[in-house]
Amino acid sequence: MLIADDEEDILELVSLQLRRLGCELVLARDGEEALAIALERRPAVAVIDVSMPKLDGLELVRHLRGDERTRELPVILLSARAQDADVARGLEAGASDYVAKPFRGRDLRERVAALLAY
Repeated sequence: MLIADDEEDILELVSLQLRRLGCELVLARDGEEALAIALERRPAVAVIDVSMPKLDGLELVRHLRGDERTRELPVILLSARAQDADVARGLEAGASDYVAKPFRGRDLRERVAALLAY
């Protein structure tokens, strides 16, 4: 599972929650690093922050959807921006789900587990 966020505390929080699912985690701290990892490792699910340096989450999702190797990769976008228009932009870019920060750990785990089961 790929987790991408430029804020170290959020990266640690998401990692802590998703370790409970028993998945191997790979961490990225910017969009370019996340793209390279996704193309190389082909994770089962990606949890990606919308606001990251080098390549933001929306751009990253578009790149992932545009590459046949990652076209079907389930992606959850994380963002403090949770207005309807923000969520719509994320889903239009190709995200599978959109989770607003702050989030409840249980909710995030349930959404990731649902995508893993799909």
